[in-house]
Amino acid sequence: MRIKELAMSRIRFGYQRILVLLQREGWLVGKKLVYRLYREQGLQVKTKRRKKLACQNRGRLEPAKVSNERWSMDFVTDRLEDGRYFRVLTIVDQYDRNSPGLLAAPSFSGAKLRDYLDEIAKQRAYPRSITCDNGSEFCSRVFDSWAHLHNIRIDYIRPGKPVENGYIESFNARLRDECLNVSLFSSITDAKEKLEIWRQDYNQNRPHSSLGNLAPATFSAAALGQDQHRKNSLSTAKN
Repeated sequence: MRIKELAMSRIRFGYQRILVLLQREGWLVGKKLVYRLYREQGLQVKTKRRKKLACQNRGRLEPAKVSNERWSMDFVTDRLEDGRYFRVLTIVDQYDRNSPGLLAAPSFSGAKLRDYLDEIAKQRAYPRSITCDNGSEFCSRVFDSWAHLHNIRIDYIRPGKPVENGYIESFNARLRDECLNVSLFSSITDAKEKLEIWRQDYNQNRPHSSLGNLAPATFSAAALGQDQHRKNSLSTAKN
């Protein structure tokens, strides 16, 4: 079962990489056993390159039940006034739709991604898992090592299936419609400032239909209050 779970989330990993992941988790298994079980479940990876071909279906993830349980991440592209392109790293919490961060830069690497996520974690801790596509930054060794170091599961969507990361797709649409398409950016610094202003307004004020028209911060505070009330009630009942 664990081999299948790993194969479904790491859709381009063969049995040898899955063996490494199992051994990291403490499973006392050998190469031959993993290979046999891997083949019995039909999890072999096709190595022939084909455009947007998913090598394996992945299981449907359960909805997040608390803040910081699952994040979604992606990149969007825009242009400065002088015509130069830049990218924006977008992040959203799947539970309360809060955006922990937006980062604009001419380009990204696995190291830059790691450093920015560490900065965010200083303010709100690390998530339990992150859903993202198979972009080079998300599949880099640096990012994989960072995730392993902080015990974060990376859930990769199937190539050509952005609907499997609908939270970030919806967020990106709002970002483009309400910020990128109505703003001019003279420089990367200017883009960072305007993106941060929009992010703060999105988190603190913007009504979100899926949250009962509450802003993400208001919804999160209400959920925290309800959770605390539930714990107090259980404590009182035990006493």
